Amino acid sequence: MWQSYITGLVVCGGIIMAIGAQNAYVLGLAIRREYHWWSAGVCMSADIVLLTAGMFGVSAFLLTMPNAMEALRWVGVLFLGWLAAQALWRAGSGREGLTANHARTRSLRGVLLATLAVTVLNPQVYLDTLLLIPAVGAQQESAGVFVAGAATASVLWFSLLAWGGSALSPWLSRPGAWRVIDGAIGVMMLVIAVHLALGSTLLS
Repeated sequence: MWQSYITGLVVCGGIIMAIGAQNAYVLGLAIRREYHWWSAGVCMSADIVLLTAGMFGVSAFLLTMPNAMEALRWVGVLFLGWLAAQALWRAGSGREGLTANHARTRSLRGVLLATLAVTVLNPQVYLDTLLLIPAVGAQQESAGVFVAGAATASVLWFSLLAWGGSALSPWLSRPGAWRVIDGAIGVMMLVIAVHLALGSTLLS
């Protein structure tokens, strides 16, 4: 039983810790302290729902819909490209650093919708949570315990991103630091978008 839990924790943790669009977005919010815990909560919830669905049959259904996943891939490319362009524009034009007087510039609704978009428009999320991780879980003694371990990994990771980014924000008060942060996030988003665009059709 415990072996199934630890396997889920390690396998899921290893996959989601790979820096991607979702992680970069949450970290950016955390550094700016813009509803970062709400954003992290959306990511955790999405992971738990998708992991549970993947372990109990949705993965087999998705294998019959390669065209839908291909369309989703190109929507994801466009959305990630838009996020990359925004971040790179901020890096080039500059902006003020983070201070105590800077209020949140986006609404909670906007942050939640953007987080949800970064999550659901990335085909890699489905490949990981609905196919790769469940494929390992199917070999475990208890599928439910495996999912619990995988869900724990997601909760721990996004909590770390939200807390760590927020904790670092007082040291990022200079405009130059924001140029570096936005530049790094923009390049990261762009690389992921190009990777998706050049990748072969998923689930084919």
